Amino acid sequence: MSGVLQVFNPYDRGLFTSLEAVDEAEAFAALERAYALYRDRSRHIRPHERIAILERAAGLMRERREELIREAVMEGGKPWADSVVEVDRAINGFAVAVQELATGHGEEVPMTATPAAAGRLAMTMREPRGVVMAISAFNHPVNLIVHQVVPAFAAGCPALVKPASATPVSCRNVVRILHEAGVPEEWVQFLPCSGAVAEKLVADERVAFLSFIGSARVGWMLRSRLAPGATCALEHGGAAPVIVDATADLDAHVPALVKGGFYHAGQVCVSVQRIYAHASIAGELARKMATAAERLVVGNPLDPRTEVGPLINPAEVERVEAWVNEAREAGAQVLCGGERFSDTCYKPTVLFNPSDDVQVSQQEIFGPVVCVYSYTDRDDAITRANALPYAFQASVIAQDIDAALYAVRRLDAMAVMVNDHTAFRVDWMPFGGYRRSGMGVGGIAHSMREMSVEKLMVIKSLSL
Repeated sequence: MSGVLQVFNPYDRGLFTSLEAVDEAEAFAALERAYALYRDRSRHIRPHERIAILERAAGLMRERREELIREAVMEGGKPWADSVVEVDRAINGFAVAVQELATGHGEEVPMTATPAAAGRLAMTMREPRGVVMAISAFNHPVNLIVHQVVPAFAAGCPALVKPASATPVSCRNVVRILHEAGVPEEWVQFLPCSGAVAEKLVADERVAFLSFIGSARVGWMLRSRLAPGATCALEHGGAAPVIVDATADLDAHVPALVKGGFYHAGQVCVSVQRIYAHASIAGELARKMATAAERLVVGNPLDPRTEVGPLINPAEVERVEAWVNEAREAGAQVLCGGERFSDTCYKPTVLFNPSDDVQVSQQEIFGPVVCVYSYTDRDDAITRANALPYAFQASVIAQDIDAALYAVRRLDAMAVMVNDHTAFRVDWMPFGGYRRSGMGVGGIAHSMREMSVEKLMVIKSLSL
């Protein structure tokens, strides 16, 4: 072993637990086991057996639901009520994988268009791509592991999973449940290793697919290390924009925008960050959001009443504080918050008309800060919304369907929500970003397809 990985409670910074870390030799031994398993077709698990295992695993997740919630809160800091939703989503994710495994299929390729194709029958079938290397993030410590590892196993791919160093316990819990449900240990291996070791694993030619959730800097670097022929899905951050039309019903939509901005203290890759509101309603919208944000309960995430918990570590509180102070000094109005709640929590903050040049307008905040900007020309607002090198999820709020569709067609995003916040997601929908926000498509069924190859079979028959 290479040492001990200490896990701290983000709220009080107390030591939650310690885990043995995996060194380079152990990590590469795990890769060798996974690759040997993939190459030995006689040891592959048939689809109906994978379905039975996943259904047993879902049952074990339900039985241990409270424990999974508690440990996710203790290591990740997401409030209890939101962690309940996360764990329930994770359990449902098994059912999504089972459905795709049971109904997913290839297709017949027509062989009737030319004389050269005559006498042939062609069809495609899915096969596992190979060893999957999954590198996860801290902000959804249970559900992200389900989204990376369950599709790999369901698709028939051996998987190695490196958790975020801040939240390895939830990953270990999910992997243990899979093993208990019947997944052989070589099929899904838990690797709490260093980033340097993970980088070496990613570059190995035995890795066929990289699933990465985390910063753009690291994700693009890892992509550049992939061996020829390996593919990847990268899920990075964004700075999600919202266009609010003059026709919007503010009272109806402020609660969703507040939830989307301050859920998990803004530590969500598609969190509401930049709201462009028509000048006739911008001030009112900002004030209503500030009033609602001031009412949010900040504190201990184990308390079911808490709505905004800690940032993952004190350094993030210091960074958010510095960015807000920069915006304030450049002329932004701080309508609420604007200061730390404690060494580990930052107050929900609404900024009105910060400069487009400051960091809260240019970078992903990943903290409990929402910016509201006033506009008079909708094309200008859309241009400003599209000005950053991120493109993930966006939204438009409007009663006028033409205004909504106008924005949907012009916003740079992989998904645009109409009359909802930018962080909406269900686990069977396609999910991903482009430009600096990532590449590839997530969502359990979509990940299964990306972790598979379509093999074409062409049968020549004299009787056709």
